[in-house]
Amino acid sequence: MTSLQTHSAPLLASLSDLADRADSRAIWPAGSWDILERLGGLRWSIPRPHGGQGCNAIELLRRYEGLASACLTTCFILSQRDAACRRIREHGTEAICQELLPPLADGSRFATVGLSHLTTSRQHVQPVLVAGEQRDHFVLNGLMPWVTGASRADFIVTGATLEDGRQILAVLPRALDGVSVGPPLELMALAGSITTEVRCTNVKLERRWLLAGPIERVLAQGKGGPGGLETSCLALGLAMAAIESLHHEAAARPQLNQTAQRLQHAADVLRADIYRFLEQGGPAEQPMTLRARANALVLRATQTALTASKGTGFVHPHPAQRWARQALFFLVWSCPAPAAEATLAYLAPADGPVCSS
Repeated sequence: MTSLQTHSAPLLASLSDLADRADSRAIWPAGSWDILERLGGLRWSIPRPHGGQGCNAIELLRRYEGLASACLTTCFILSQRDAACRRIREHGTEAICQELLPPLADGSRFATVGLSHLTTSRQHVQPVLVAGEQRDHFVLNGLMPWVTGASRADFIVTGATLEDGRQILAVLPRALDGVSVGPPLELMALAGSITTEVRCTNVKLERRWLLAGPIERVLAQGKGGPGGLETSCLALGLAMAAIESLHHEAAARPQLNQTAQRLQHAADVLRADIYRFLEQGGPAEQPMTLRARANALVLRATQTALTASKGTGFVHPHPAQRWARQALFFLVWSCPAPAAEATLAYLAPADGPVCSS
């Protein structure tokens, strides 16, 4: 068990009971979010001086894993909110941090990120969100294609590209004139994340909201990034939900024991390698390799759980069908080219046939 599971089992069980509803309906999962607040999740990533718990990186990833195992939708929303908090914490002035982080910690405000257009989405086209620079403000035009929890957000941490190719990173108050939120996208899983497009039309953004830039590749200045360890730990948490179900099934069907043990071993090794990288570092490409391993594991574990559950698992609301759908999320979300290529190498290895007759 993770440290979160050890101390918060009753709340996690309640969260798990709501997981199907959070996944299947494009409605803000208020009940699940309330349980997260009771778990203290809104304070984990925020420094103590600003009202948070200031969890270190390993403890935060452990808690993500436990939370994702109970409800991936809730954990995904939190990860996007925490990404916004991290950017504010790393780049914001003390005045901005003091203004934004305490209400984010106590839940009176909600923030998210709209950064995929600078990382993994629509990189082959012209910039989709552009900024015109004025003396005391920027004018934003265009869209953010993937924003989680957009209609609930008070603030969106986003980036835009100037005419000369430089970029800015900024906090965008959603209430500004010209900011419009589209309807939730019809996702095949995690519908309760109410992920959608956000469009900006002649939005005047005061310079006080600027976090970084104008500079080339503004996101390279931070510590986070696509394909990061946070996403890998969300995949690990979902895989563990499936593996734990296999252990449970194996009590009545001993033939499943070896399968459950093999997947458990793979999860334990992956977890240890993620934490080792956090503590000791390693090659720059290692997070992408870890992400590909997490992708492969979550696909194997969830499809194995679905296979073991037989036809029952294919029927809504059995969790096996939800886990199998949710696992596909990791193939497309925050999965830059190196991680995607490494995932493909795991799924279709060059040294053997994909199938045989």
